Amino acid sequence: MDLFDLNGNEDTAKPLAERMRANNLNDFIGQSHIVAEGSLLRRAISLDRLGSCIFWGPPGTGKTTLANIIAQTTHGEFIKLNAVQSGVADVKKAVEQARDALKMYGKRTYLMLDECHRFNKTQSDSLLPAIEQGTIIFIGSTTENPFASMTPAIVSRCRVFEFKRLSFDDIRGAMVKALKDKRRGLGEYSAEVESEALDHIARVAGGDLRTAYNALELAVLTTPPLADGKILVKLSDAEQSIQRKAMAYNEDAFYDYLSAFCKSLRGSDANAALYYAMRLIEGGCDPMIVARRLIIHSCEDVGMSDPNALVVAASAMYALEKTGYPEGIIPLSSAIIYVCEAPKSNTVIAAMNAAKSDATNVRDDEGVPAYLKDNTFGDKQTKSQSYKYKYPHDFAGGYVEQQYLPDSLKDKIYYSPSDYGFEKTVKQIRKDKGKLK
Repeated sequence: MDLFDLNGNEDTAKPLAERMRANNLNDFIGQSHIVAEGSLLRRAISLDRLGSCIFWGPPGTGKTTLANIIAQTTHGEFIKLNAVQSGVADVKKAVEQARDALKMYGKRTYLMLDECHRFNKTQSDSLLPAIEQGTIIFIGSTTENPFASMTPAIVSRCRVFEFKRLSFDDIRGAMVKALKDKRRGLGEYSAEVESEALDHIARVAGGDLRTAYNALELAVLTTPPLADGKILVKLSDAEQSIQRKAMAYNEDAFYDYLSAFCKSLRGSDANAALYYAMRLIEGGCDPMIVARRLIIHSCEDVGMSDPNALVVAASAMYALEKTGYPEGIIPLSSAIIYVCEAPKSNTVIAAMNAAKSDATNVRDDEGVPAYLKDNTFGDKQTKSQSYKYKYPHDFAGGYVEQQYLPDSLKDKIYYSPSDYGFEKTVKQIRKDKGKLK
């Protein structure tokens, strides 16, 4: 440790978000569904029996913080890598260190890999044997869905914990604590932040605590002190620090506008839907909230009457995410109009709810029909029944009638296409299949 470290200059230079990281589970903010008292993850950490796992969730929700807590709690070694900067050589070096620690000291090694979805197949394969043999305990951190973005061989050997966006109260409480903390936070500035300014930052941060901390720190450090030396952060300062104006309506009005937007989509009124969408966005609402609702309604209210509605809505959300505001509002508006003008049908929702009800409530003693079971590793009886399976492509039109549902549900019909849009075609396809019987 050099002279500058002793003076604490390095620590004070760190961003507020880094300084305020929790050091133990009691101070950890949010994610009560996975770290609450008595939870599997909390017990595993406290007993130092954590297996390989992946922390998946949006930015600023505590993934790296929890990994650091594990590093401080465990009695084993801890190695941290970033998938963007590390390659196969770094992985091999870490595995060798882990192997030596296990042989010489009997200590397990935790390998924390940030942005683990960036690892390609070659890099992942170099890590796989060490995970299988227990040489390392792998802890991956990612903002991408690991089931879609990572090598299945790695994911199948890990328990995936999904992190959720932090609540408004979680973020606001964390900022209040940071303002009072003189050692790690902003307490030495004697700053006072107006309640509406704190509310604005907590709301606009969108569940990302890092964003909230950054905005709070910027507001405090850039607001000129008053004559008595105190710093007073007002709503206007908060708006500038997080680059978003405060909503021009209260919380009740926000939900009213959002409800009106959704019902206008369902009612096929493009003019009203566009107006409410713009009223929300210009009033300070995150455009991604509008985009997410559009995704849902493209399935809930359009569904199979125009399957392209989901494609258009999802593409608009992707474009908005990548281009940002204000350019991203153009494809979003185009998608709003498309969903409004598309034919409407709620048959998908009806089918989903009916199937869900039966899946939950109907006893399925006989299970899957024998000829539909996986006979690769099945017993002799299962394999002997497999010949009864009719391979559709061996028949005219690629279709043959056979029972797929269990006996107790064999006559159940969940999806009934309507007479609108593409569902007309679905009905005709079903009729044509009937002629092939």
